[in-house]
Amino acid sequence: MCAQFAALPGPVLFLLFFAAVAVSHLTLLQLPYFWDEGGYYIPAALDFYHTGQLVPHFTNAHPPLPNILLGTLWHIVGYHIVATRLLVCAFAAAALLGIFRLTQRLLDASAAVTVTLLTAVYPIWFAQSSLAHADIFAATFTLLAFALYLPRATFDVPHYLSVAALFSLAALSKETSILEPAALASIEVALLVRDWRSPLLRRRHLGWITALSFPALPLVAWYAYHHHVTGFTFGNPEYLRYNATANFTAAHVFQAVRYRFLHLFWQRNIWMPIVFALACLFLPHRDNAPDSLSRSAGCTIGLLVIANWLAFSVLGGALLTRYLLPIYPLILIVCVDLWRTHTRRWPVLAGATALAFVSALWLNPPTSFAPEDNLTYRDMIVVHQEAIDFVAEHYPDATVLTAWPVAADLFRPELGYVKSRITAISIDDFTLPQIRKAAQEPGRYDTAIVFSAHFVSPSFRSYLVSHPNTRRGKEFAASRDLMPAEIAALLGGEIVWQDDRGGEWAAVLRFRRSYEALLLPLPR
Repeated sequence: MCAQFAALPGPVLFLLFFAAVAVSHLTLLQLPYFWDEGGYYIPAALDFYHTGQLVPHFTNAHPPLPNILLGTLWHIVGYHIVATRLLVCAFAAAALLGIFRLTQRLLDASAAVTVTLLTAVYPIWFAQSSLAHADIFAATFTLLAFALYLPRATFDVPHYLSVAALFSLAALSKETSILEPAALASIEVALLVRDWRSPLLRRRHLGWITALSFPALPLVAWYAYHHHVTGFTFGNPEYLRYNATANFTAAHVFQAVRYRFLHLFWQRNIWMPIVFALACLFLPHRDNAPDSLSRSAGCTIGLLVIANWLAFSVLGGALLTRYLLPIYPLILIVCVDLWRTHTRRWPVLAGATALAFVSALWLNPPTSFAPEDNLTYRDMIVVHQEAIDFVAEHYPDATVLTAWPVAADLFRPELGYVKSRITAISIDDFTLPQIRKAAQEPGRYDTAIVFSAHFVSPSFRSYLVSHPNTRRGKEFAASRDLMPAEIAALLGGEIVWQDDRGGEWAAVLRFRRSYEALLLPLPR
């Protein structure tokens, strides 16, 4: 069965994967835009859609390919959120096709089906499969390039050109994707030194080095153009500080190395297939086992994992798991290879892993994590939408005290939350200092939408509250969001609506203020 499935033409497999991704995300396709979607990616794409300018007006230096793809789509079908999400689903399906072909080439058809299915239901991958972040676009081109590069069995000019083009498209989707061809180029340099005396191997390695180095050129060209247009090479100073210079401290890098290790080998039950694989190492290599991963491919995957672990401990402002999207399938390839070569019951291990991944879409661990790591992001969107709908229905002329991203959601109807703008006064968050600052100017607003700006699962919150003297407890106490009742008491308002979905909460406060009115005679 698996062999017959693998024999299907690539376009047919893509359509099957696209249908599966779209149907599995059916309840998510009409959701308004989430957090970074509304904060950067959609406004940037709308700038291209409306003006044709490659550089968005806020001059952040992310490469333009996602903006071009989204803007072109909207010109063809009109500006619709569902169209945006279906385009992302299509890219996620193309990425799954790349994973399938890569695993098929490295292992066999049954392993390809297993790795592709496990990747598709892995919570971090599943959540990103309909969100318009640049990472899914970059991951798609990167994985398709991996599928052509590994194993290095074909050596011809069209092959080199295809890999160079795909890695270039990845870099023009997300600048940090240049890491992957750079890591592979370093391998080819090492192999070139080893095989220098062989004319054939030397020519092959030089071809790969050229192909893998080429993606740097369009990325350099983009930054040169960006500097020409804006005067900034890597974005405005605030963007550069957040994403680069502020991170170059030993304390930050040390902490990031630890977090990135957890992201790669623990987060969202990824530890389970890894533990299964390590346990299989204690078993003898089974008789008549299928061909295992070649040493060359295994070393290449290992280098890519380590390179991403270390590089993303320095690059990027926020420690988001979505930056590591192309690496999770590689980890699963290694795990499935060890399962199948050491036990005949490896399908049981695959089934247990799939069950663990699917459950992690909804079940949250007692730790802190980004809502976009699973379907918690949907809870966040829903409670924000409900709060905004309540204000739009009951207080359409209100001036609303809130924070980003709800402030942007109220102001920008194109993000999908409102049909017409609602006036908003924005603060940074709902910590005690910010609420006290807002309390000093009560006349500026008559309504507030407050929400969990720093998500903490309820069980982890309870632990932190009950352990105030621990390091994490002290950090939580210093930066925690105040709860709606606390905010209402400090600002002198009342809660008129609230909802809580597993720790993602929102509330609407109303302030019934009295003002001194002075009657003046009408002018004659």
